[in-house]
Amino acid sequence: MKMNAALPTVLAIAVMAMASRVPSKKSPAADEKDIRDALSRFHVALNALFQGDATPMSKVWSHAGDVSAMGPDGALNWGWDAVEEYWKSQAAMKLGGKVEPADLRVTMGGDMATTSNFEKGENTNAKGETQQVSIRATNVFRKEKGQWKMVGHHTDLLPYLKKD
Repeated sequence: MKMNAALPTVLAIAVMAMASRVPSKKSPAADEKDIRDALSRFHVALNALFQGDATPMSKVWSHAGDVSAMGPDGALNWGWDAVEEYWKSQAAMKLGGKVEPADLRVTMGGDMATTSNFEKGENTNAKGETQQVSIRATNVFRKEKGQWKMVGHHTDLLPYLKKD
């Protein structure tokens, strides 16, 4: 269990160590704003997903084979094909509601960045009951062709979504 809790921190450190050799052409403040904007686009896509539309996720994610998504149901998905199918299956659940990032921290190095934050809001469980959401999330972004794309998303588990 302690390993799972440390995974986002270990991942962030590894990403920053690898990316620190790549110089950014923008000021740190401008790059951080771009990362915050990329995270905002992800949450717009996530909230569309809760309404049943997975299409916007395709625009915010890298389509590379090294992306990963570990969502609140406990699934682990590697590579864009698996991640895309994961988002489509989540959209089919039509959880409704909305989540927003809170207590956001950005860590940057070259053309890689991570965000650590809470995702807070509400969804609907399988019984149709409204459930409050307050989970930790770590996201990894990579600059591809001048655009920040998500390459990793990891959250805490939500008991009503956890798969056995």
